[in-house]
Amino acid sequence: MPAANLVSAEALTVVHGSRTLLDGVSLGVSEGDRIGVVGRNGDGKSTLLRLLARQQEPDGGRVTHTGGLRMSVLAQADALAPGTSVRDAVLGDLPEHAWASQPRVRDVVAGLLGDLGASDVGGLEAAVDTLSGGQRRRVALAALLAADPAGELLVLDEPTNHLDVEGVAWLAQHLRTRWAPGAGAMLVVTHDRWFLDAVCERVWEVHDGVVDAYEGGYAAYVLTRAERARVAAVTEERRQNLLRKELAWLRRGAPARTSKPRFRIDAANALIADVPPLRDSVELARMATARLGKDVVDLEDVTVARGGRTLLDDVTWRLGPGERVGVVGVNGAGKSTLLGLVNGAVQPDGGRVKLGQTVKVATLSQSVRELDEVADLRALEAADRVAKHVRLGDRDVPAGQLLERLGFTAQRAWTRVGDLSGGERRRLQLLRLLMGEPNVLLLDEPTNDLDTDTLAAVEDLLDGWPGTLVVVSHDRYLLERVTDRQVALLGDGAVRDLPGGVEEYLRRRAEAKAAQVAAPAGGGAGAAGAGAGRERPAADGAAVRAARKEMARVERQLDRIARTEEQLHAQLAERATDLAAVTELDGRLRALAAEREELELVWMEASELLE
Repeated sequence: MPAANLVSAEALTVVHGSRTLLDGVSLGVSEGDRIGVVGRNGDGKSTLLRLLARQQEPDGGRVTHTGGLRMSVLAQADALAPGTSVRDAVLGDLPEHAWASQPRVRDVVAGLLGDLGASDVGGLEAAVDTLSGGQRRRVALAALLAADPAGELLVLDEPTNHLDVEGVAWLAQHLRTRWAPGAGAMLVVTHDRWFLDAVCERVWEVHDGVVDAYEGGYAAYVLTRAERARVAAVTEERRQNLLRKELAWLRRGAPARTSKPRFRIDAANALIADVPPLRDSVELARMATARLGKDVVDLEDVTVARGGRTLLDDVTWRLGPGERVGVVGVNGAGKSTLLGLVNGAVQPDGGRVKLGQTVKVATLSQSVRELDEVADLRALEAADRVAKHVRLGDRDVPAGQLLERLGFTAQRAWTRVGDLSGGERRRLQLLRLLMGEPNVLLLDEPTNDLDTDTLAAVEDLLDGWPGTLVVVSHDRYLLERVTDRQVALLGDGAVRDLPGGVEEYLRRRAEAKAAQVAAPAGGGAGAAGAGAGRERPAADGAAVRAARKEMARVERQLDRIARTEEQLHAQLAERATDLAAVTELDGRLRALAAEREELELVWMEASELLE
């Protein structure tokens, strides 16, 4: 039975000033859809969401909802009433015993409001007027999720803004759990590519007045878009060849009979078969050593205390030439302080910071106030004022070419800096830093205000940058893409290496939280362990063997599903222009996704017996 259609849009047209954001767009949202919306800043993603939620009227076309449709909408701007407390905004008039007895609501409060002290009365009684923008954002998201919108259409506009790595992972898990197959539909605008892969099963790309649909998460979207671009390039080349032949015929008469060229569309994986590694780490390290020498930055027995808290406690940490390090950690653990020690903005209370003689540090801060002094210049002039060329790898790149690589068209390159959008100002800020040719680059939340295409361009630019790179970011995809190792600040004053990357950080955080919960309840580690033993008796040998057999059986089936899905995605890329075939393949992929989720639940139940 086909899924019920919840929202239908027919020939939507929206004109903003002299620009057409949407030009006759028709699409629909069905029961069970998990759709991520991507596109360049200003191309109409939020406009599309408002239209589908009927919060904005189109200039042309119409939107219809199925009868009785319930929607929950998280807009970019929160609508928290002034003077409201966090408790009232999230929980309404529910007494504490009522919401505390609901695991779902407790999970939302702990997952999103932990940094407000939501475990005690003071945190929940705080007025929303006193909160930061990021905290208000999390309160608005918590209020929406605590209302249990399962079974309806959930519309989220940038839900991961102001969430740290742990918060994004929590939100993804929460949405996957609450929106199991058949539990309503979800429409999400986000620039977080890891989140797209973790939550969404389809992607809509808004660009140039149209909306292109892709099956799968971000990774599948990139592959399919690349394949479509290749097919389009082949088609255009064929058209040009035909035009040249036509011109030759007009000049020379009828051409001799020739066989028609044959074109074959390879599987999507063939697109990346001959792609070289992202970056030549050996060559970059060699160039970085030549520019920096062997000593870059050494933190030796450093201690930093702020506001009665010790952020760093007797830390020794060394950065070498060409190292690319990602920094993750809980809010307030000292990530920005660590960057401040490297660039000299923060002085240690104990120990010393030693910089190499040739070190030249540049920092991309979270604000863009550095551009205020060039607000009246054109973007290209602001870049040229720093330098005309920059050395990237083994070649000189002019400022204009760098602007183009970062998404500035010829027209936008000659736009006043003061008139640029937030994302454009962020890109220009990074470009000006690179034009100064630093050899140590510190990036503090560099993904703010950047769309997915721009993020990819920034990552490509950093791939060829020969120097030491330190990135503080909540964007898990970016960290794993541009850095070679990650470290964590867990709030205990230490800087810890993460051999297992962000996944290891999340595991350590989960273990720390579990220990905090178990300690007061059981009066110590031994009591907690005993309590856990009483709560769930150990499984006998026969049950354990049966569980292992069941897990092995499920894993074989999951492998089969993965192979089948890979084949179907390849067929989808080959037959992208055949609507009937795409519809049939889409149905098969949905069925496999549902089967995979059921098998994963079976596997998890069996694995619990082995814990």
